[in-house]
Amino acid sequence: MGIFLDTGVLVAVRNADDNRHERSNNLMEKALKDDFGTIYTSDYIIDEATTLALVRTDDPKLAIDVGKYTIDSPRIKILKISRKDFQATWEKFKSLSDEGLSFTDCSTLHLMEENRIDKIMSYDSGFDGFKKRIC
Repeated sequence: MGIFLDTGVLVAVRNADDNRHERSNNLMEKALKDDFGTIYTSDYIIDEATTLALVRTDDPKLAIDVGKYTIDSPRIKILKISRKDFQATWEKFKSLSDEGLSFTDCSTLHLMEENRIDKIMSYDSGFDGFKKRIC
């Protein structure tokens, strides 16, 4: 059992001005209380989240805070994309090209399958039909 943290949730947790801040904080509190099992994310999601925070707010301190919150958390397990994972993600991206999923989304699906993670904490409805989405 486990849950994968997606970009939007990570950004909203740290950005008090985000319209999903309160909802994201409530979900993270549940996750940190072990309601969903092990908490996972990936190096690609940290890249995407810090970039999104910077682009949305033009605030480098917030972008760094998003990264630091994730990287420094003893409860969040960061999965790293290996060469093998990259190739599998590329194949998944090509095979799901009609679904509108980004390359990073495909890397998330791949890592979730490889690590038997059954739920994703995400505001991205593109994951519907692939994994159980919590949000």
